[in-house]
Amino acid sequence: MAEKYIAQSKAIAARMLGGEMMVMSATDSTFYTLNEVATAIWQAADGRTPLAQIVRDRICQEFEIDEETANRDADQFVDDLSHHGILVVSSQPLADTGSNASEAR
Repeated sequence: MAEKYIAQSKAIAARMLGGEMMVMSATDSTFYTLNEVATAIWQAADGRTPLAQIVRDRICQEFEIDEETANRDADQFVDDLSHHGILVVSSQPLADTGSNASEAR
């Protein structure tokens, strides 16, 4: 399975409120309230760290979940947000981590 790199799009508005991240897409006004796990993934989305490493080093450590389940759930979360332009996904590290470029898988 190819590595997946994720970055936050610049075409969003995001705020942390009461321990939850609120994210809205500027392109289609889709609004998300992210739970603690999703917020950890969101905050680690730097475009340079593979999603599998984020899951292994942050999610599995902080939330005591097995790596297989965490990877499956993270992939689904990332796919959902990338379809709304909220996350940018690539099979290689992203040089410009804030661009609203189309997905490169």
